[in-house]
Amino acid sequence: MLVPITKPKTGVFRYLEDFKIGETIETEAFSLDRDMIVSFAEQYDPQDMHIDEELAKNTIFGELVGSGWQTLLITLKLILNSKRFGDTPLIGAGFKEVRFHHPMYPGDSLKVCAEIMDIRPSKNKADRGLLDIHVTTKTTTGTVLITQTWTLALPTKASVTAAAASH
Repeated sequence: MLVPITKPKTGVFRYLEDFKIGETIETEAFSLDRDMIVSFAEQYDPQDMHIDEELAKNTIFGELVGSGWQTLLITLKLILNSKRFGDTPLIGAGFKEVRFHHPMYPGDSLKVCAEIMDIRPSKNKADRGLLDIHVTTKTTTGTVLITQTWTLALPTKASVTAAAASH
């Protein structure tokens, strides 16, 4: 199980024009336990440091830690559940500057903070544009786990007009 929460439908769509540079997104916290870390790792990242406490003692971490991939996916789920994008799908157009600063441990509670850094309409398609956000995943005690920059493709308000005209 990745993150046992779901994004309720809001009935609201946010378009590229609805966002502002400097706007921030803060998510609720999500706690995970040993079993969640091990279950994820057994399926997707079966390394000693993620699946067995005894074997993890012989790694650079010296103890069981969560997979960085799991941390990244929890980050995505928390952003989705923040409802800041409403029901607008998040379409990834780029993913860069990913830095793993600190491991995630069983019992950690994670929170995501993001800031919109750039907004630009597509040069070729009036129905979409790009939104760059700097995303920081940290524990609720303030330890930064991962920083990264996402580029999302979002619809513009022109996409609504185009959809209406095609019907």
